[in-house]
Amino acid sequence: MQRTPIATDTPWFRLEVDDADWAAEDPAALARWMEQLLLIRRFEEKILELHGQGLVHGPAHASIGQEAGAVGAMSVLGTQDKLNGTHRAHHQILAKLLNSALPGGYDPRRDAPVEEAGGLVRRAMAEIMGLAEGFCGGRGGSMHMRWAPAGIVGTSAIIGGNLPHAVGYGLADKVLGRDHVSVAFFGDGTLMAGQSMEAINLAALYNLPVIFFLENNFYAVSTHVREQTRETRLTTRGAMFGVPSVECDGMDLVAVRRAMQWAVQTIRETGGPVFVEAILYRFLHQSGPLLGSQLGYRSREEEAEWQARDPLATMPARLKALGVLDEAGLAALDARATRMVAEAAAALTEMPRDSNTPQIRAGAFPDVAEIENGIRGDLSELAGARVLETASVPAAARVEVKYVDAIASTLLRNMERDPRIIVIGEDVHRLRGGVSGSTRGVMERFPERVFPTPICENGFTGMALGAAACGLRPVVDIMFGDFCIVAADQMFNGIGKFSHMFGGGFGVPVVVRARVSPQAGYGSQHSMDPSALFALYPAWRIVSPSTPHDYIGLMNAALRCDDPVLVIEHQDLFQTTGPVPGDDRDYIIPLGSARTVRPGRACTVLTYSTMVAASLEAAEATGIDAEIIDLRSLDPGGLDWPAIEASVRRTNRVLIAEQTARGTSHGARIAQEIQERCFDWLDAEILRVTGGAAAPVVSRPLNMAALSNASGIGAALRRLMG
Repeated sequence: MQRTPIATDTPWFRLEVDDADWAAEDPAALARWMEQLLLIRRFEEKILELHGQGLVHGPAHASIGQEAGAVGAMSVLGTQDKLNGTHRAHHQILAKLLNSALPGGYDPRRDAPVEEAGGLVRRAMAEIMGLAEGFCGGRGGSMHMRWAPAGIVGTSAIIGGNLPHAVGYGLADKVLGRDHVSVAFFGDGTLMAGQSMEAINLAALYNLPVIFFLENNFYAVSTHVREQTRETRLTTRGAMFGVPSVECDGMDLVAVRRAMQWAVQTIRETGGPVFVEAILYRFLHQSGPLLGSQLGYRSREEEAEWQARDPLATMPARLKALGVLDEAGLAALDARATRMVAEAAAALTEMPRDSNTPQIRAGAFPDVAEIENGIRGDLSELAGARVLETASVPAAARVEVKYVDAIASTLLRNMERDPRIIVIGEDVHRLRGGVSGSTRGVMERFPERVFPTPICENGFTGMALGAAACGLRPVVDIMFGDFCIVAADQMFNGIGKFSHMFGGGFGVPVVVRARVSPQAGYGSQHSMDPSALFALYPAWRIVSPSTPHDYIGLMNAALRCDDPVLVIEHQDLFQTTGPVPGDDRDYIIPLGSARTVRPGRACTVLTYSTMVAASLEAAEATGIDAEIIDLRSLDPGGLDWPAIEASVRRTNRVLIAEQTARGTSHGARIAQEIQERCFDWLDAEILRVTGGAAAPVVSRPLNMAALSNASGIGAALRRLMG
């Protein structure tokens, strides 16, 4: 037996710098970076002070000790380069903000403080304090910060959530031909999250200009890295995916700068990505002013060893030795930084006459009436689109089209119309249009805009969010509706909250196509309609087309909409046919509009998808004059209440018909709102037809027994009518 050691061809090394590297830097730049280190430290100290005074609502995750990594990294980035971070990102945010405001050649040894920089510091502080002047109007606070003009696309408090977003930024830059770099900052604890691995792999697959910057401070809250993984050489995570990786001393600003310069150069030469690990230390506990030793998970000796390497102690000594700054110059910089932070705090607080405790300045809090603004847009982007309902198409102008063909042709038509539309998903590039044929022709026509993915729903859905935030309009293909739950973090914590928590005023144009196949015998984990889960998050618009005509119009609207849209594609409809305009495929069906399929006077049936045909069948079989309304839009804010209320006032009875399991249906919510809106017009209880409590299973009779059908609707109609 012979054993041959396996080595990687991927660059993977530790980078060291010496005095010559420090001496090679521009003295003005060294002074500028020193000022930034001081400003970040004084800012964090002030935040902890304000937190102790009760003026910061929520946690304060200070970056004290980690400043050199942020300033060194930002020294290599331009304003148009993008970044995100996690819950501990004040240092990166401040360094990026300051660099965006400082003029070229700025030298704090001779130049006055820049007013714009002071304003950005104040707005960052205001955001952490939850005030209206903050970048996100106070909604994001310490952990969710965004300022797109400076390239700060949005931090994430969910561990691992931000890495796929940065992959999306890089994807947008690549597709749109922009020469930018994107950086995801994260910690050792985040590296253990599955979607972090998914993100690194996706960036490597697509050769994207992304830097994964790991701040290894050894502790995920109180859990040491040795307790998180057997392999504590964390750069292995880059090398294992073929990503060039470098480890450096994160307490040495120039070492971090050299590592980032190498990363950017590597991306320029090979396309990316690159993995950078900066080994550093947070001096305080996860949040607040206490030391880890005070909470018992670190020793005082360990903390003292790292304190001796504090960049605010070591860098001044270097600068004095280099003749860049003397003691007086360093003191002047510290005084400037302290003054800028103090002025920011003074602008946001006031001292009551009868107290020695500061309070938030009057009028600084956001208006509570604005709390729901920014969840999603007003659809004004659809104002110029042409609406066309089936009934308006002359018979001579109609052709019969199969539902699945309408799916593929509509996607292709929109990609021809809008170069920002891309397709993301598993197997979308093969099998003559993916596993269901719904992307037929797209790969052949637009191979550079189709991104077939590994099995990593959380990763590629997060990538779609990042791409949408940076100029693309991704269409995400979810092979089976149940798999949306695999991507729940990005669907709901990410896409579902993104615009609102960052203050609104911008779109998140992601379209998610979810295939639903409850009668196909795929069993409990491949049969779900997930739309009711999405209805819990009001940013999502949800459509469930029941005909080829409606599919074309609703998908055309979804692909023009600036809000995230879930499009349900029911497999039982794929082989059905219906009339569509023969030479017109550019119309829309307005989001939030229902369609009366069958007028009637006896009762109202509210339904959607496959149950539209089942409801028609039941009405004919029972002879009951039911008015059948295809809801089409299912999100709470998109239900067509004018149409629903008008029907209920005519018929005075309501039946809600859904195929899916009772627990994951929309009906309870719709029934409650009908009760609130239409109680005086109801002559009978609201009835619901759904599947049972069980998810579908493989056995055919059990599969069918788990779902509702025309027979169940018929029985409910008879009961409703007495």
